[in-house]
Amino acid sequence: MTTSSTPGLARFNTLAAGEAAAALHEVCASAAWGSSVLAHRPYAGTEALFSASDAATAELSAEDLAEAMAGHPPIGRPKPGDPASAREQRGMAGASEELKAEMLELNLAYQERFGHVFLICATGATGEQMRDAVKARIGNSPEQEREIVRTELGKINRIRLARLVQDS
Repeated sequence: MTTSSTPGLARFNTLAAGEAAAALHEVCASAAWGSSVLAHRPYAGTEALFSASDAATAELSAEDLAEAMAGHPPIGRPKPGDPASAREQRGMAGASEELKAEMLELNLAYQERFGHVFLICATGATGEQMRDAVKARIGNSPEQEREIVRTELGKINRIRLARLVQDS
């Protein structure tokens, strides 16, 4: 990734606050995260934006994390009409019906255990890799899982921010 400013970043830096907040909400559903990232505009470069995102993600409370996760659909069931959701979960698109059914069961078991969707940075991951990750993580303590979720959310936010500020 480039550390210099891009036309897309310049556009983001000059958006009206309400428009920038709406764009950030598409990146991450946590209002606290969006407010924190918004408060540090303008950004000199993409790395400064990513650093602000990482810092905001690190500061999220359990409630803020829950709000962020509520904006993510379960793996294998991207939000209808949401190209970002479909693109991020592309690894499940060609999965067998057996794997899709297994993921549905695992998603439900995970949600029952932790009270929220299984969150993973799915970009570039295969359906099998996502299945193996949920199987590996379902035995975690809630505290361990909350920190893994925070890390995964940070990765997702960086990918989505990069897309937001890339050159048109």
